[in-house]
Amino acid sequence: MPTGSDALRTHAPAAADALDAVVATMWTVAARRDLTGLVADAARRSAALLALEPLAPGPGAPAGGPAALSGHDAAAVLAFAEQCTLDVAAVTDEQRAGFLGAAGRGSGDLAAALWVVDVVPRTRAALDAVAGHGPWPEPPPAAAGDDLWGALDGLIRTVPALDALGPVTSELIRLRGARQHRCRLCMSVRSRPALLAGADEDTFDAVDHYRDGDLPPLDRAALALVDAMLWTPGRLDPAVVADLADLATPAQRVEVVLDVTRNALNKIAVALGADAAHVEDGTEVYDVGPDGSLVYGVALD
Repeated sequence: MPTGSDALRTHAPAAADALDAVVATMWTVAARRDLTGLVADAARRSAALLALEPLAPGPGAPAGGPAALSGHDAAAVLAFAEQCTLDVAAVTDEQRAGFLGAAGRGSGDLAAALWVVDVVPRTRAALDAVAGHGPWPEPPPAAAGDDLWGALDGLIRTVPALDALGPVTSELIRLRGARQHRCRLCMSVRSRPALLAGADEDTFDAVDHYRDGDLPPLDRAALALVDAMLWTPGRLDPAVVADLADLATPAQRVEVVLDVTRNALNKIAVALGADAAHVEDGTEVYDVGPDGSLVYGVALD
């Protein structure tokens, strides 16, 4: 019987490798900074809040040394992690300042590690739901690097190469997540391929009331899974999963999940207050370069 891991490897092998690199590198970087215990604690807390299976260091993961943070600082990091898990748009200035004060110069890597233990279990649970439940193999030792942000960059550059979904559907998925997380930058941009495919502001605004709007059935089903991954990933509604299964191919289901995962990287920027839009009013057009990078401020024609 196929599993979520099998489906990911079959329909998005490059993304599967990139996700392995993210997980393995996260534990390597956490160990290097003596944060393995703290990150593992955050993983357990996040998973418990979401009713998910937590990420944990595998047998081959480096253990690290004595905890680099303890007491008040560790509590500040965990409070920040829990709020990011539950609703990143509601992170307070006090929580943000507490995290930054505790993490110091390592705040970037620690914020990225907290993202991994929050989002990757959601991804795995969603893939299991849409493809079949089964074990998730430990990433191979060779997947581990020493640059977590580089590994995340590899993931977000890989997902846009998938083409089972049309550009409008992918853009609606992105915008739904952007508006749920209240990412100012993400809400201010529009996909050039989606615009060229006929989408307009009425199309984009339909994500706010997709359940009773006139979007195509596949788009409505995909957006329902977006909401489920963001708000109830450990209790995915069987009706939502069944609707997507009826309307989407196996490759499309995998791509919906990976689109949500990739777009959820905005949680880090929102959590740290670094999500300011490039424009003061209106929107700007973006595109994806040949290497998977985002290019902002492009011309529509």
